[in-house]
Amino acid sequence: MIKTMPIAQVRKELNQFPDMFAAEPEASALAVTRRGKPVLALMPWALYEGISETLAVLGDETLAEALREGIRQLDMGEGAVWQTQ
Repeated sequence: MIKTMPIAQVRKELNQFPDMFAAEPEASALAVTRRGKPVLALMPWALYEGISETLAVLGDETLAEALREGIRQLDMGEGAVWQTQ
């Protein structure tokens, strides 16, 4: 669930957000508002990295096609189990 907070309050409480995100994993992001309208989003770094990587893959046609093919293979039961040691 995305919480909202006015920018004035964010300024006062900025140093508390890392603890808030750690304590509330369901709080994926914070919508920062100005005059009641969202203007910024604050989120944990791991979420930002995940979004950036996803956009990079989807923005590269070769990688996006490989992803679609992998999903198709899994749907058809053709996927292989990845073994780690």
